[in-house]
Amino acid sequence: MKRIIGAFAFLALAACASAPTVYGPAVANNSAGYREQRIETDRYRITFRANADLKPPQVEDLAMRRAAELTLAQGYQWFNVVTRNTDLVGGQNTPSGPSVGIGGSTGSYGSGVGVGLGFTFGSDTRQYESVLEILMGRGPKPSDPRAYDAQQVANRAN
Repeated sequence: MKRIIGAFAFLALAACASAPTVYGPAVANNSAGYREQRIETDRYRITFRANADLKPPQVEDLAMRRAAELTLAQGYQWFNVVTRNTDLVGGQNTPSGPSVGIGGSTGSYGSGVGVGLGFTFGSDTRQYESVLEILMGRGPKPSDPRAYDAQQVANRAN
């Protein structure tokens, strides 16, 4: 009996889990991965959306990785992050834990009291998206703290 209950609990938890985020281009509008949009010759908007397995700092790191890769692919050496936003874009956080309920009733046949015990299997399905607008450049990297050496960022990400 314990094995059956354990197997059922495992299957219930597995059904709640989302697929892990894989670094690569997004295949659909709301799917995990990166997207980029050219704004000007040397200016891009980079978006990285993750599944529920990643938290905001990790999502931001993957957006920065894509910014570095794109900068190098376009023949530039550095990029400046003009704007940066990371937002919650979907999912929910359901807490887990035990619960107790007590109720009572009265009627023409008497009165009664009931006690209920339960346990909720919580899940965190929150998804985050990071959006960067970057300006690319060649030559020495500016001393601006928002400027990044694309090769160093790309090396750190791999």
